Amino acid sequence: MKPNHYIFTSESVTEGHPDKVCDQISDAVLDRVLKEDPAGRVACETFITAGLAIVGGEITTTTHLDVPDLVREVVKDIGYTDARYGFDYKSCAILNAVGRQSPDISQGVTEGQGEHKEQGAGDQGLMVGYACRETEQLMPLPIMTAHRLCRKLAEVRKEKVLPWLGPDGKSQVTAEYRDGKVVSIPRVVIATQHTTDVLDPTGELMSREAKEAVRDEVIKPVLGDFYREGETVWIVNGTGKFVIGGPQCDTGMTGRKIIVDTYGGEAPHGGGAFSGKDPSKVDRSASYMARYIAKNIVAAGLAERCEIQLAYAIGVAEPVSVYVNPHGTGKLTDEQLVKIVREVFALKPREIIETLDLLRPIYRPTAAYGHFGRENEGFTWEKTDRVDELIKAAGL
Repeated sequence: MKPNHYIFTSESVTEGHPDKVCDQISDAVLDRVLKEDPAGRVACETFITAGLAIVGGEITTTTHLDVPDLVREVVKDIGYTDARYGFDYKSCAILNAVGRQSPDISQGVTEGQGEHKEQGAGDQGLMVGYACRETEQLMPLPIMTAHRLCRKLAEVRKEKVLPWLGPDGKSQVTAEYRDGKVVSIPRVVIATQHTTDVLDPTGELMSREAKEAVRDEVIKPVLGDFYREGETVWIVNGTGKFVIGGPQCDTGMTGRKIIVDTYGGEAPHGGGAFSGKDPSKVDRSASYMARYIAKNIVAAGLAERCEIQLAYAIGVAEPVSVYVNPHGTGKLTDEQLVKIVREVFALKPREIIETLDLLRPIYRPTAAYGHFGRENEGFTWEKTDRVDELIKAAGL
């Protein structure tokens, strides 16, 4: 059990963060394949650095992929359209290093092939889902607030409210908990790329006026009542300035923001990234299913908090384990909850794909601002449509 009083921190990053640029490119490739070839197999990885993007991985598809065109489209949409940001969609070099999926893996995930004949998991591993009552979306409040701050940074940049902002940025939210509830947000950290237009007269620091503009246009609107004048400590660009950013500043790679993508550190993580992977990869599809199960359990009132772990063996359809942890808040025993989960939810890879309708080009939007807690964006794993079944199975 958690202590009655503690401090907890989560972070998020903007769509222009180098790692997130890579996630979005990889998922744009996946979407292009699924749009024209739902049976295609994709494991796409992207690497970017100053002036260069490399796209690699294993892709088996009947569709034509214009990788350079996809890369430039994503980079342009994110906002790297000006040489002042150190990375430009028009001039960056692009290397296509895509190969085909190993036939040894393919036979394990193709219906009628391999040792077990039915569609098996694309890899071994464990996947975790989580839900709690801290927000309307049944997500932890710190990570949801961090995502909202980063979305707000992008909004005020694109709408020219703060036109001197660049695409790269990060947020960090520190929450104070008492008796299981957030009672304050004592600290907020923002790192946001900006042009030289808002440097102070020395040219070495971001001006105080610009930092206060970020506070007024981003931090205050997002925090709402949690922003307390004179109490909330806010830090904008703690090094002093952030002119050099994006791929010019840091290399980026697909799959390096797995905690940002999930629950902000509030729940364990199985270790597998999501972006660039088609749904035959249980790293992605079973993580979505675990969130779907956890959210429905909490929505049904069977627990205030719920953690789900699913584990698979490569080429085998049935999960090797199902684990439910309500963290002491369950209305039933853990064993009873596991039994109910197995009764209500179909957990083989093919069943997960069908239940959540995952063979659709829906993935690029997931690649920034988190994969969970986004109820109005068509993500099927956020539905709470199994509540009645769970209540009936629980005998409540």
